[in-house]
This record gives sequence, C-alpha cells and structure tokens, in this order.
Amino acid sequence: MAYGNELSRAQADNSPVEANHLSNIRQITEGFTRAGEGYFSPDGQTIVYQAISPGYPFYQIYSQRLADGALPHRISTGHGRTTCSYFSPDGSQILFASSHLDPNIRATELTALEQQEEDRRTGRRRRYQWDFDPYMELFVADREGRKLARLTETPGYDAECAYSPDGTEIVFCSDRDGDPDLYIMDVDGTNIRQLTNEPGYDGGPFFSPDGNWIIYRTDRARPDYLQIHAIRADGQHDIALTNIDGVNWAPYWHPAQPYIIWTGADHSDPAKQPNYDLWMLAYEKDGDQLQGVGNPIRVTNHPAADVLPVFSPDGKQLMWTSKRTPNRSSQLWLADFHLPDSP
Repeated sequence: MAYGNELSRAQADNSPVEANHLSNIRQITEGFTRAGEGYFSPDGQTIVYQAISPGYPFYQIYSQRLADGALPHRISTGHGRTTCSYFSPDGSQILFASSHLDPNIRATELTALEQQEEDRRTGRRRRYQWDFDPYMELFVADREGRKLARLTETPGYDAECAYSPDGTEIVFCSDRDGDPDLYIMDVDGTNIRQLTNEPGYDGGPFFSPDGNWIIYRTDRARPDYLQIHAIRADGQHDIALTNIDGVNWAPYWHPAQPYIIWTGADHSDPAKQPNYDLWMLAYEKDGDQLQGVGNPIRVTNHPAADVLPVFSPDGKQLMWTSKRTPNRSSQLWLADFHLPDSP
C-alpha cells in the first residue's frame, strides 16, 4: 500500500452548524479503501482503528500516531474480519475482535473476494450490512500487535468491546444466548456476567468516565431502529435516552463534562434517503438515575455521512468516520471541539 509523505489536510467548509462546535477539520487517514471507527490512546497522541486495504475484503486493525507523515501499523493478524479496537487505560495494550481463527478462513476470504470482483465488474453498490460472524472472538495484543492473547472462547459472536476506566473490566456484545446482549468480564476474560437480557440487539457499549454507567445502542423498541440507552454497570436502571423518531447509534461519553455524542438520522420518510450526522445531549445524574437535559444539539450537517464520533481524552478534539472525502470513501476525520457554554 502506498502513502504520501504527509496525510491529507483537506478542509471541509464549516457550515454555521459545524462552526458552533468544530474547527480545524481535517482528514487523517488515506490510502485505504475504507477506514473508520477510531479511538484515541490515553495520551491522545495515537489512534487505533479499522481499515480495508486494497486487495483484501475485510477490515484489519491499525494504529497510527497523530503526527504529520506518520504511517499506519497493522495490529491484527491480516486475516479474517476485525473490528472494535480499543486502548487499555494504561496505553500498553490494544483490545479488538477478530475472526481469524475461523476454521474455513480461506474459503471465507475467497468468497468475499469473488463477490467484490463481481460487484466491481457489474458496478453494483451493496447496502452496508454488518456480519455477526460466529467466529468473532475478543483478543488483546501489545501496541506492536505482538503477544496476542485470546480472551473469549464461547461459540458465537463476541465483539464491540471497551475497557472500564480503571482497566479491570471489559464490556462487550455477545450473542451467546441467542441474540446480541451486553456482558461484562474481568480483564483476563474470566468472571463473565450478563448485563442485558432483552429481545433484540444490544451493542456498542462504553463505560462512563466514572465507571458507574454504560451507554449503548439497542433496537428492542423497534427492530433495526437503533436508540441510545444507558444502564448502570451493575445491570440496574436501564434508561432510554432517545426515542424512535429516527435511528440513533454509536454513543460516546465526553470525558469531563456531562454530555454524550452519537450518530443519528431521520428515517421517518421512506421516500427520502436519510443522512447521518452527529448529535449531542447534556445529561444529569441523580443517585441511581441518569436522564437527558434539554434538546439534542446538532454537531454536523454535512451532506456526506458522519458517524462513530469519539472524544479525545482531554475532550478538546473530536474524531469520527465520514464520507466527506472527494471520492466519498469512508475515512477518519479530526477536528478541534468546542462545548456549548452550559448544559
């Protein structure tokens, strides 16, 4: 794969909406067919993300320093589907999900490559679909992608994982009981306990900065219409933070102030193509309760899709996946971030 000496600094036009919260918007990945779902290292100097390289059909995990001219470094094995990478709180390890132990991995790869070639030949553009690969398991590696250790071994999909702030626990999504629910385990893969147990999909979880709450996405109210929920880390007080007027997913906590950010789109009109943008909401906690405050705040309104937002550890930057690239490929973007004056 070829990269230029410097990363693209393509600037997006700041609309009045985006200028309220974002400045210095720039693209930070290139050379990939697609790249996205990036997360910061604890010191904010490095990111880890998933990307598809030309010639291979599935996402692999890469790390990359946030410095001009810094090149990606592959962390995963180079085989199978991978997703949901995340730094440990001390920055020494990278957690991710991978299906590279699929016993039929070569056949799986060949089938996907043949489909890609057929789509290229016919010009077909397939609707995005996430595969709940039954061979997806959780792994942890050092920052060079070495010392790979397997954390889960239960048949079924295990992915969508993140560390607790103190580094002692991991929250993740698994369909080991028949449908995707949330689970928590100790950092070494032991002491697994189920957090949610409702019909439908529960996934994409993240611990709150204080470790007491977990925010996630679920379609239990209406199949395929994801909404944002929060639940205490002990499994109590499951609270809906968005309604079913649209699709709302990929929530993430601000590290220092009472705000959450997520991806949302209006799906109410089947005749219109929904466009995903970033939204933010203030919240307040009162004992064992957590609730939203005020109305959602729109962060982006670009005509291209903006998804999967995450804050830097100091809350001063926002990174997200966007198709605002010239060729409309998904890549990672970074901006300086400005909070509202008050919740």
